[in-house]
Amino acid sequence: MRVISVNVGKPREVEWRGKMVSTGIYKEPVSGRVAVRSLNLDGDGQADLSVHGGLDKAVYAYPAEHYDYWLREQPGAPLGWGIFGENLTTDGLHEQNVCVGDRFRIGTAELVVTQPRLPCYKLGIRFQDPSIIGRFLASGRTGFYFAVTREGEVGEGDPVTRLSEDAQRVSIADFVRLYRGENDDPDLLRRVNAVEAVPESWRTWFAQHRS
Repeated sequence: MRVISVNVGKPREVEWRGKMVSTGIYKEPVSGRVAVRSLNLDGDGQADLSVHGGLDKAVYAYPAEHYDYWLREQPGAPLGWGIFGENLTTDGLHEQNVCVGDRFRIGTAELVVTQPRLPCYKLGIRFQDPSIIGRFLASGRTGFYFAVTREGEVGEGDPVTRLSEDAQRVSIADFVRLYRGENDDPDLLRRVNAVEAVPESWRTWFAQHRS
């Protein structure tokens, strides 16, 4: 498992449907070592902090393996690393083998998986195609967020080492299926709530929608 690309970008103003919108989804690959802070990577930023960023969404990772799928889905789209807004494009990690609460060392930083990524309309802006929002979630190829448990540095080619596995073994894929209402197994919901790394906002959502 390794880092294919490190991608950052500051919020910018773009025109969308006749209005100016501020968005941080435009990430570009950077070379060299990049500091990983508790809230984001150096050189990175989010426009709407009410739904993006924060301690539980400090670093967003997306599997490089999914790019082939999207090349078929989006023929002709310029799919360079970072187009999904990810900070880390990774090799060897995917939604089926990464569980919420799993802890990793990436470069010299240590991180814990907190949740899948749910797309907002700004992904449609990035692709100039609003239909990708629903297709992204339906595909299950969501990527996942990390919280930073130890600040450090990361760079292209760094190994990704799993330090520990959460005992509940709730994969990102499980989490997404539960969110979409495709798995109402009460034991799965119990295990989600037993994962320390699950943000409180998700516990509240599941209590309201899946209990």
